[in-house]
Amino acid sequence: MLGLKHETDKSWAVICEDNLEKLLTDHAYAEQKASGAAISLIINYSEESEMVQALADHAIEEMEHFKMVHDIMVSRNMVLGRDQPSEYAKYLRKFFPKTKDRTDALISRLLMAAIIEARSCERFKVLSDNLKDKELATFFRGLLESEAGHHALFLKFARQYQDRTIVDKKWDDFLTYEAEYMKTKGVLPLVHG
Repeated sequence: MLGLKHETDKSWAVICEDNLEKLLTDHAYAEQKASGAAISLIINYSEESEMVQALADHAIEEMEHFKMVHDIMVSRNMVLGRDQPSEYAKYLRKFFPKTKDRTDALISRLLMAAIIEARSCERFKVLSDNLKDKELATFFRGLLESEAGHHALFLKFARQYQDRTIVDKKWDDFLTYEAEYMKTKGVLPLVHG
């Protein structure tokens, strides 16, 4: 799915179902971080008008998703917990060498965003197919198209700002790197854990 090289086992949905408040808190913050990452790209690459416009819409949509998750939590008498650092994002960042080249830095950030959106989409599919809680299963199913679209958006811009052959090689290597990490995950009720 979306080029990912490791699929989440459906048993992860059971872990999530037993820890919905933790899952939804993590999900809410993931949406908020996605919005913040888009805003950061806008600030740092403000000269890229086409990307700025697309990411402004993306940032708004991600905050709408945050509100949707929070509304579900409130309706279930859950409280948004504290944000926890993402070990997944920390691991992904290690793949890319530090660089002062603006284009290389942009490509790294776009590919990071693309893989995070792809993994979110894959995880939401697992939840939508396996949760016994039909309201939440339907909710996660409703996010699939959006997450897949976000993944495609970030890949499109990466391929626009650097030679596609180079980007596609980095993307394939990055997918392999991400898959190695995900082989040891699926034991916590975290969107990327």
